[in-house]
Amino acid sequence: MGVCSRTRQARGGFTLIELLVVIAIIAILIGLLLPAIQKVRDASLRTQCQNNLKQIGLGLHNHHNSQGSFPPGCTTDAAPYGAGGGWGSSWMVYLLPYVEQQALWNAWDFKNGNSGYTNATNRALDNGTWLSIYRCPASGLPKFASSAGGVMLASYAGISGAANGLFNLPNGNPFADSRINNGSSGVAAGNGILFAGSQVKFADISDGTSNVMAVGEHGSVIVDSNGGRNNWSAGGLYGWSMGTNTNAYNGSGDNRFFNCTTIRYGINQGCGPNGAANPWTAPITLSTTGIGNDCGQNTPLNSMHANGVNALFVDGHVGFVSNDVSLATLAQMAVRDDGVALSQQY
Repeated sequence: MGVCSRTRQARGGFTLIELLVVIAIIAILIGLLLPAIQKVRDASLRTQCQNNLKQIGLGLHNHHNSQGSFPPGCTTDAAPYGAGGGWGSSWMVYLLPYVEQQALWNAWDFKNGNSGYTNATNRALDNGTWLSIYRCPASGLPKFASSAGGVMLASYAGISGAANGLFNLPNGNPFADSRINNGSSGVAAGNGILFAGSQVKFADISDGTSNVMAVGEHGSVIVDSNGGRNNWSAGGLYGWSMGTNTNAYNGSGDNRFFNCTTIRYGINQGCGPNGAANPWTAPITLSTTGIGNDCGQNTPLNSMHANGVNALFVDGHVGFVSNDVSLATLAQMAVRDDGVALSQQY
């Protein structure tokens, strides 16, 4: 009687239970890794934004060295900024030669008026031009302005100063300043660095260049109580190059000052995603709030970065200003000569 020998065959695959266990382990690992990857991505975008602001800071300093002052925050095309009047240009246009955009600057037309919006030569130059230095890579705003075709919408705003009554002076009285335009588009200050027709010099900044902001972020959206997410920033409907139609601080006329902002509200107040828990009551009225789709000169500093915004200070350093900083401290950082020591670190 013969002996039947059998060879044991090796297993060729997983059982269903083993496969499910492997899938579960992979899912857990992905769940653990995704937040870390997102944090790394957010940190990278925040760093890129800070680098943009540092380059803008170098440009501002080089402008001062060359021209004897910082550029106007926004201006009309009247001497010494141009000819022909109308809607002039923003500080970002005047900074072009100092941020490696000499060719664009050389072609820009200041002689025939309306250099910042309706000038035919400049509209042709502006259309489709992408200036990454003026755009936070994390910004949630549209890439192009809604009423200006292919004109880029910047996500940085010049700091014009602060509204009255937001902090107390050393004598105990509330801060009050005559360099304020209370017009139909909100409050516009002239006590900061970049405002309508400004020619601020280092010597004018008595509070110290490391304590005063020059540029801040407008990179998120305004959230209203109807659930609307409004793409309102200092560039309004017209993009990065838009200036103003008047440099007068008398509260009369069309006193919209584009690509600048006056501190009136806290960081990310009513802005998504960081401030969406406290939306603005709809409808948001420009003349009452200084926030709207055709100006935004009181739009809060806002960003898509978690818990705050990047801000460029006059000495060239870039700081991250937390949502938790008090409105009083924020206003102090916006005014160049209030004589008050900062009450809180940002």
